[in-house]
Amino acid sequence: MMKIQLKWLVIAAALVALGAGGFHTWQTRKQQQQLIVAQQESQKSRTAVQLAATDVVTVQTVVLSQGLPISGQTKAVNTAFVKARVAGELQDLQVREGDFLQAGQVIARIDSTEYTARLRQAQQQAQAAKAQVDIAQRSFDNNRALVDQGFISKTGLDASASNLAAAQASFSAAQSGADVLQKALEDTVLRAPIAGQVAQRLAQSGERVGVDSRIVEIVDVRRLELEATVGAAEALQVSVGQTAQLRFEGATELVAARVVRMNPSATPGSRAVTVYLALSGNEALRQGLYAQGLLATGSLSALALPLSAVRTDKPAPYVQMLEGDRVRHVPVVLGARGESNQQTMVAVSGLPEGAKVLIGGVGPMLADTLISLNGGAK
Repeated sequence: MMKIQLKWLVIAAALVALGAGGFHTWQTRKQQQQLIVAQQESQKSRTAVQLAATDVVTVQTVVLSQGLPISGQTKAVNTAFVKARVAGELQDLQVREGDFLQAGQVIARIDSTEYTARLRQAQQQAQAAKAQVDIAQRSFDNNRALVDQGFISKTGLDASASNLAAAQASFSAAQSGADVLQKALEDTVLRAPIAGQVAQRLAQSGERVGVDSRIVEIVDVRRLELEATVGAAEALQVSVGQTAQLRFEGATELVAARVVRMNPSATPGSRAVTVYLALSGNEALRQGLYAQGLLATGSLSALALPLSAVRTDKPAPYVQMLEGDRVRHVPVVLGARGESNQQTMVAVSGLPEGAKVLIGGVGPMLADTLISLNGGAK
């Protein structure tokens, strides 16, 4: 019996020793894992995100240009369609899109054979009518002399006067007909009414064109306007002389514009009002380009920063502010928007003047992230 008890005591002691060894091993491994994690966290906290100085903006007081957003297409102040004034075969049309033209320059002709013959016929008819006037004039003069001498009565003289008046009227009508055909002959030569560039070529040499057929369109791009529409309520804020900054598709620079006219009538249905803005000289601009921008209606001085620096991936807007060399997420209250230095700015409250804020292009960062600017922490 004693031997059996001793055996179980030995087994129990061995089990206790084995359990204690396993617990010690597990505890040692756990401590090693915690040490590794702590070292990794420490190493991570010592790794700074490298940023350039241009990735940071300063909150400062600026003058924000207040205004109305506008958009529209450019249109040349001077445009013209060269149309055929007479019917006939189009000849010698050499100009094409993009060609420069001077005012009065010949661009094409209409076959003038028929009009030359008609003019010659009308001129000959006028000459015949002029001969009849001469005959009637001599007859009148002779009859007047005979009346003075008493050889014929005054009735004969009145008949001669009537014949002379009829002959003169026939001559005037024939001469007017010749003048009309002379003008038609001159209209067979097509000239540019304004200086500019050919925007469209709408006919080809050899075609037979009718009266008022469009041949080419000429556009003078030296004077361009933007036609923008604004709502009825917004139109009350617009006046002649106000300025705007416009951005064209694909362009990096803003173009200055000024309100020069407003349409006195609203568009039926939409009640929108068309506003015309003269564009500053820019040889790269063309008719039909689309632009959008801000029409200045006032200004406001406020603490502001670029709108792109405000983040909205949380329930409330916030900015990523640098505090020392760490990132802080600071909630902000947004105010009025406007333009300053050719970028959209927004007034903010909740930030001190001079605070450093990361621009929107940096992307989201965790709070307390270490930042290094230009190779050194700030």
